[in-house]
Amino acid sequence: MNKNDEEHLLSPSYRRMFIGLVSLVAVFNYADRAIFAALAEQIKIDLNLSDLQLGILQGLAFAFLYALLGLPIGRLAERASRTKILAGAIILWSAMTAACGLIGNFVQLLLCRVGVGMGEAAAQPATASLVGDHFPRDKRASVMSLVLLGSPIGSFLGASVGGWIGGIWGWRAAFIALGIPGVVVGVLVLLVLREPRRGLVDNTPVTRTPPPDFRAFLRAIRRKRALLFVILGGSLAGFGMTSISQFMAVFLIRTYDLPVQYGGTLYGVISGVSLTLGLLIGSFGTDWLAGRGDIRWPAWGAAAGLMIAPFLYWIAFSTTSVALGTGMLILSGACLLLYFGPTQGMIQNMLEPRMRATGVALFSILYTIFGYGLGPTFVGWLSDYYAKISFQGDFAAQCHGPKAAMAASQLLGPDPCAIAAAYGVKSALMSAVGIFFVAALCFLLASRTMDKDYYMPGDEA
Repeated sequence: MNKNDEEHLLSPSYRRMFIGLVSLVAVFNYADRAIFAALAEQIKIDLNLSDLQLGILQGLAFAFLYALLGLPIGRLAERASRTKILAGAIILWSAMTAACGLIGNFVQLLLCRVGVGMGEAAAQPATASLVGDHFPRDKRASVMSLVLLGSPIGSFLGASVGGWIGGIWGWRAAFIALGIPGVVVGVLVLLVLREPRRGLVDNTPVTRTPPPDFRAFLRAIRRKRALLFVILGGSLAGFGMTSISQFMAVFLIRTYDLPVQYGGTLYGVISGVSLTLGLLIGSFGTDWLAGRGDIRWPAWGAAAGLMIAPFLYWIAFSTTSVALGTGMLILSGACLLLYFGPTQGMIQNMLEPRMRATGVALFSILYTIFGYGLGPTFVGWLSDYYAKISFQGDFAAQCHGPKAAMAASQLLGPDPCAIAAAYGVKSALMSAVGIFFVAALCFLLASRTMDKDYYMPGDEA
């Protein structure tokens, strides 16, 4: 790459285009997750599933190959073209999203969700590494927040548009309608984005030596305690955040007795607004404060949001008012999301350029294992458990299957199965948010050594 090419990749116009296109990738990344959450109740009824099975589809099925492939793809992104990896990833997960609309049973849907996880495993490491080579240290958290603004747009798009399509034509049509445009975005990434030199914005010298091996990366992790605590804290926060996001539409539909399209739209609004506020305030706010003299503010800000969020969520899950519940869910979600943008920026800032994709891949793996792998599965199991103990009778026999649906349709008063299911998901979510206190402690521990663990040119392995 010659000097003119490098100047083009660092030009304001190219950078704006880069942020816009990579944000569009994030839109479809999060739209897939939101559409499943919005239509989960409809899928459950159509395929006769339990909440545990819903949790597996939104959790373990998605997380299995995501976690398995995340680190190898992260290592590949240190050597191969990250733009091609990103393009191939969105094409794969979008095709598998569309395939979800063609399945006929739980096992087939499980396999499609595994395929979605395979595609999405490549997106975050490649994106974060590309951001690190286009923008300087004091801008990375802010730029990542702009890229991740695609997530609230995607959440709103997947939940609201998917919910309306599902309400009119069924959940299968919604998955197909969402998957096809993602393939088009993948082709655009392949045609438009160019691969930058590693360490371009850090002015590191051009080198043809291979990137540091995995043992060198592990040594860096052991040496930088702040990095270890940031990755662990972000991963634990993902447990609670994913549990809430994947079961929020189910909670809204059951608690407030909403049709799927209204429940999906309300979920989309809550997710979109809270994600936007949390990402912007957390990233730009902590970047601004860190620029005033103390680089520990990203960790402090993340810890503060995680400490406050559980109390607000407990109020949100306890109220019977739709308006108050909606407002508190937005406020609590915004506090929770204060951690996400700064976490991405801190990982980038503590690693040398040719380790950044691996660092983000490790975070993505742990975030996926704790968040998508364990979070929704645990909440689904806990929801079934709480529903069973609150129900007077055999919940599984009386509340699942065609006979249960027929019996419910003949009731003149409140459906005891619906009451038990609403109680179950509410109690499960109230239990899950306690993990945020542990995540906050991790970020506070990270702040103790962060000032000496930030990367400076010349620190290469």
